[in-house]
Amino acid sequence: MKTLAALPKQTSAPAKLISPSTAARTPTRIAPAVSTESQFVPLIHASKVVLHLRQIHAQILLQGFSWSSLLATQLVSASSLRNAIDYSISVFSQYHPKNVFLFNALIRGLVKNARFEVALSHFVLMLRSDARPDRMTYPFVLKSTAQLFLRRLAGELHCMIFKTGVELDSFVEVSLADMYVKIEELGYALKVFDESPHRLDSRSTLLWNVLINGCCKKGDIVKAMELFHTMPGRGIKPDEVVFLALLTACTHAGQVDLGLNIFDSMRLDYQIDPSMKHYSLIVDLLGRAGRLNEALKFIEEMPINPDLVIWGTLFCACRAHKNVEIAEFAVTKLLELEPKHPGSYVFLSNAYAAVGRWEDAERVRSSMQDKGVGKGPGWSHVEVDGQVHRFVAGDNAHHKDANEIHQKLEEIMSGARKQGYMPGTEWVLHNIEEEEKEDALGSHSEKLALAFALIQTSPKTAPIRIVKNLRICGDCHSLMKYASIMSQREIIVRDIKRFHHFKDGTCSCGDYW
Repeated sequence: MKTLAALPKQTSAPAKLISPSTAARTPTRIAPAVSTESQFVPLIHASKVVLHLRQIHAQILLQGFSWSSLLATQLVSASSLRNAIDYSISVFSQYHPKNVFLFNALIRGLVKNARFEVALSHFVLMLRSDARPDRMTYPFVLKSTAQLFLRRLAGELHCMIFKTGVELDSFVEVSLADMYVKIEELGYALKVFDESPHRLDSRSTLLWNVLINGCCKKGDIVKAMELFHTMPGRGIKPDEVVFLALLTACTHAGQVDLGLNIFDSMRLDYQIDPSMKHYSLIVDLLGRAGRLNEALKFIEEMPINPDLVIWGTLFCACRAHKNVEIAEFAVTKLLELEPKHPGSYVFLSNAYAAVGRWEDAERVRSSMQDKGVGKGPGWSHVEVDGQVHRFVAGDNAHHKDANEIHQKLEEIMSGARKQGYMPGTEWVLHNIEEEEKEDALGSHSEKLALAFALIQTSPKTAPIRIVKNLRICGDCHSLMKYASIMSQREIIVRDIKRFHHFKDGTCSCGDYW
């Protein structure tokens, strides 16, 4: 099939542009021809779907316009915002020579679409080209590095920023601090903070938010509160994001009274109206502590209508504390609010499965399939020798080392059982035999990543660092503790909520997460 660049030029009257607002109604050309390159730009911005962008792309070529950097950059940027990142890459590859604007547009789009490894590979291409990274490039490269937990690259990028004289505006500084927080180098994040002139800008709380959030994710609530109490003296007024971080830290640390006091202070001392996120954290705070009736009463007395997250948070707490009555009430509310959201059905199915009502659980899952409601798989990745290796739950057969990984995992679980580990089969919510449940638990992505890392690295190397896209389950959490004893290695898991440091059979979260 020929590419757009190979299409013949028009020999008759120029083609008329398909208007984005009418393209869905008719395939005919109805808009007048565009006479200048700049007139394509607003049309690109107004396009709602990728089809319209492709039509504009075709018209640019058919009308004989030169394939300019401006139009290529605009198409790459617009298509990536519409989640058509493969088309963005195609447009990018067609234009030569590539400049900093085009590279920035693609790297930004790749990061937005969570294609972090590809973003970094294009950054390498940029370094090899005549284009030079600028202050608009690095924040997205730093974010990719943080998401992939690439600690060595993080330091190299920081050095590169200084050596090349890139302007250290607040965007770059916040990105640097955030990267260090996410790769668990809080000391370096604090150094960026201390050396930044923007930390004294009363109009901006971004750096403060990043540092306080970093302390909270690390479980250092004392340092977080210290920074928080420093803000007023520096003329910085805490905003709603700071309070989100503090409430999250209290939730993970089981500091219920402190969390409730912070919530009241936000409303009464700082006159900040709580958002739905703040309310959900209070529900989580009470729920994790087993104060389920208080959590339900709090929801009922909220001045705003609770959403899916609120009821889902309450359900998770009920499941953890095996309160089926309130759990079923929460799920009923979930399905009333958003019956097509996959989380609602998963919550309901899990609630039934947790109490052994397998027929009801299967009925809900069948309903999910009938209505085309899906749930994305869990995945984890681990860095070994500078390479990122990704594992998807239940799908280890396609990895080139699948057999060796499976054998290593069996070895870990067998050794852990001898030391007292019991597979938490209650985390497998299907009506299958106990032995099959144990097999299902063995396919969790963080276990696969752990086994692979133990095979590929020596005991004397740095800690094993695993990134997980979901909250680590109770069974995997338990196994990691035993694995840290048997391997005599520190294992660090960064899940969607916080860091977990497994060492000598214990976890930094104190089994409260």
